[in-house]
Amino acid sequence: MDISNRFLILLLFLAPAWLLAQPGALEVKLFNLPDVIFKKIEAPEGFEMAYELQVRQPVDHEDPSKGYFYQRAYLSHRSLDAPMVIATEGYHRPSNRIYELTNYLEANQLDVEHRYFGTSMPENPDYQYLNLEQATADLHHIRELLGRIYAQPWVSTGISKGGQTTIFYRYFYPEDVAASVPYVAPLNLSLKDKRIYTFLDTVGSNACREAIREVQLRLLEDREEVLPRLKWYAEGADYKFTYLTLEEAFEYGVLEYPFSFWQVGAATCDEIPDAGSATLDEVLEHFMNVTGLSLFTDESMAAYGSHYWQAGTQMGYYGYETDEFDGLLKALSGEPSAVFMPGKAPMTFEPSFVKKVYDWTQTAANQMAYINGGQDTWSATGVPPSDKVDALWFIMPGKNHTNARIRNMSEADREKLLKTLGKWMEAKMKNKP
Repeated sequence: MDISNRFLILLLFLAPAWLLAQPGALEVKLFNLPDVIFKKIEAPEGFEMAYELQVRQPVDHEDPSKGYFYQRAYLSHRSLDAPMVIATEGYHRPSNRIYELTNYLEANQLDVEHRYFGTSMPENPDYQYLNLEQATADLHHIRELLGRIYAQPWVSTGISKGGQTTIFYRYFYPEDVAASVPYVAPLNLSLKDKRIYTFLDTVGSNACREAIREVQLRLLEDREEVLPRLKWYAEGADYKFTYLTLEEAFEYGVLEYPFSFWQVGAATCDEIPDAGSATLDEVLEHFMNVTGLSLFTDESMAAYGSHYWQAGTQMGYYGYETDEFDGLLKALSGEPSAVFMPGKAPMTFEPSFVKKVYDWTQTAANQMAYINGGQDTWSATGVPPSDKVDALWFIMPGKNHTNARIRNMSEADREKLLKTLGKWMEAKMKNKP
């Protein structure tokens, strides 16, 4: 063999190592990861490149013989020298999106769809494996894999149910990230957490709460005129009601109305019609804009079945008070639950786990930054402040589930948050083994 051929063989042998050292060789790095399939997608503004990943996960991390599925995630790459934000979704994630925290930190981002949502679904899924131990083990596996490429500090974040996932992920794997930033994330302690009722009885002004109640009463009192209108609306919208009847969906919607009103801020108190003088159509239009029926359709039950399973087994949720509507509810009775289990399976919620997590947030959950809206219904069951941990709490006055965000903070609070995150990330790098 002549010297040129030997040199060529040596070059080919060394090429992977050589390529891995180059800043433009991300695809080579991804290719060398086990359990990862990827395809290039359009990069968001400000990023060099982006990929949709399919990560092979065990259905049961304790027993791989139960089979595998592929979990969808989106990698948005700026630089190997930048930190990584891992977004812990609570639901499906059909397309790439960039979280505001990623831009504030000038970070890379890994956005991970939750198991048993979207395409991250095993064949013939067994719901016994949809639990927080398995879901957070998914995230830990992804963290270990991509951590081989991204060595700078990692920060986890999520919104709403995704924020809950952020909390639980940090509980099970406290060393995976330098800091965690859950937005508008409840930590419910029972299947029907009574703190929700207290919030709805005290939020806003007396006049606003009374106006909300009068809308509920008007709809229920005029049900014989309301139901035919809703029937025609449902047919036009192609809504199907077999999990619930249309009448049940209507009553659930009326009970849900104050929760949704404060949660999402779809209307202001001044925009609530006067239930005594407004026409029924005006009251109905307002109700449909705030709550409506879509949450209670068969399509919604299918889309959020995994969510309800988690609420009814491990995460807790809320219910509806009905004392004020004595004699006006025909399809529902007692204290209805807002959980709709897949296939109407029984709820088996046991509170010991979430109470352990709650105690952890008060005594050992360091490097956490909680962001909540003061008018968001879910703030009622948010993690309360504790002086026993190195953590931050931001309760944003007048903000709700959709706008309690860093960009809407006061300049002083935003600076405090970002400065503290920087300190936590720096400390993580100093303590890195």
